Amino acid sequence: MSAFTLALAQYPIEPVASFTAWQERMTRWVEQAAQAGARLLVFPEYAGMELASLDPASMGDLQGTLRFVEGLVERIDAHHRALAMAQDVHILAGTMPYALPDGRVVNRARLFTPAGLCGHQDKIVMTRFEREDWNIDGGDTIRLFETALGRIGISICYDIEFPLIARAQAEAGAALILSPSCTDTMQGYWRVRIGAQARALENQCFVAQVPMVGMAPWSPVLDANYGAAALFAPPDGDSPDDGVLAIGKLGEPQWVYATVDPDRVTHWRREGTVRAFTHWPEQFVGSEAPPLACEVIELR
Repeated sequence: MSAFTLALAQYPIEPVASFTAWQERMTRWVEQAAQAGARLLVFPEYAGMELASLDPASMGDLQGTLRFVEGLVERIDAHHRALAMAQDVHILAGTMPYALPDGRVVNRARLFTPAGLCGHQDKIVMTRFEREDWNIDGGDTIRLFETALGRIGISICYDIEFPLIARAQAEAGAALILSPSCTDTMQGYWRVRIGAQARALENQCFVAQVPMVGMAPWSPVLDANYGAAALFAPPDGDSPDDGVLAIGKLGEPQWVYATVDPDRVTHWRREGTVRAFTHWPEQFVGSEAPPLACEVIELR
């Protein structure tokens, strides 16, 4: 696969006046990144929850906010699909609450392609807020997406802190793992960042962290958002000493651009000073840890 430009959105949550105004805002963001040459655009966890501002009556009710935004899912996805096709880009839309047929609600990321295809990854491990206050359930399938840009995994926020989820994606062929996140403290940001850098180290691949930014006192869900978007690599060979390939300015709305070259992953794994990806099984002394299943989804 050829190298491509990745665009990571330090996306600021803001109240919107109408659904049309949100569409126009999203269009401006996507057009800016596409004009800069980006082939894959990544938005943060729960970015779509700013649409709850269209229903002031639900602002003090966590469940009401969730239900209102979940009811807009089809319109939101239709706009992202149209933008991906019109701008000839891949878009990982901001995650959203999704209602399943059995009544459970999950936190879902959707990946749209220029051909109009869509695949999704549900967050596997819920944070305390999601499970205790919001009653959101964890997903039950780890996926890998076969795209024109290569094989891509998605480990949403807290998921990147659990090594076996990203490991399943890496073993299935992921050269790039995307971690859209939403953290309301600097400690939360650093937990996700440390997890993302650890996954890049042990899997010898690219990992992108993409947090929401900005203060939103009007939102019961996303009132404070901290972080900086970044692309990480294993600190080895041709990588920077700290493994940070690109990083944004903390808390500022912006696109962060970086180049992803899948051939570098092959080089790191074959020629690295260490070979963490290959040596992974050796940690299971006297036993063999069964790999987690990973479903490959064709999006080409």
